[in-house]
Amino acid sequence: MENIKVLVVDDEPSIRDLLSRQLRFAGFSVAAVSNGNDAVLAAEKSTPDIILLDVMLPDMNGFSVTKAIRAKGIEVPVLFLSARDEEADRVTGLTVGGDDYVTKPFGLDEVVARIHAILRRTKSKETESSVIEVGEIKIDEDAHDVFVNGHVVEFSPTEYKLLRFLMSNPNRVLSKEQIIDHVWHYDFNGEMGIVESYVSYLRKKLDPLTSEPIIRTKRGVGYMYVAPAAKK
Repeated sequence: MENIKVLVVDDEPSIRDLLSRQLRFAGFSVAAVSNGNDAVLAAEKSTPDIILLDVMLPDMNGFSVTKAIRAKGIEVPVLFLSARDEEADRVTGLTVGGDDYVTKPFGLDEVVARIHAILRRTKSKETESSVIEVGEIKIDEDAHDVFVNGHVVEFSPTEYKLLRFLMSNPNRVLSKEQIIDHVWHYDFNGEMGIVESYVSYLRKKLDPLTSEPIIRTKRGVGYMYVAPAAKK
């Protein structure tokens, strides 16, 4: 099995220790810390493949930890752990650069499945081409860079995957179900609003730099990346 390094961040010793033991038993390499400051330091020094991050920490919340990590240019995927199951928290977690959100209590099988799903979508590489260019946007897959009219734009791993999927299917309407299947790789329990949120994030970053909006909404159907040939 591939040696996947997981950083567990939780201030509750019982949860931290239980998760660490069970993840090691499942074949992962695990490090664990109990607060936000140590999490940021560990993300810098130990280069984990994924972080399991409790939202409620004693020194700073998990959202602030994620912002601090992203500000340092660290793009490690983040899976939030929280006792709160509120949509506002989920949206906040994804907005600050998180990749998924699971509520306590949770089963080990669910956590392991989500870890693998996140790593599939953030680490998978397509081999047929290293550059995708459609209209005013170009993706350099080798460098993991996105250029919009020559400007480098930063995207979270999930935003990048969504943009890549849309650009790989220009002028084709993609349903929310198709997007969930290809970008998230597993069922979000019917929470299709996650697609709307991420399309909104893309538009906020792309629209100021493009001559006109390039992601079109087909109400009741889905979304379409508009290639130049379709513009009139």
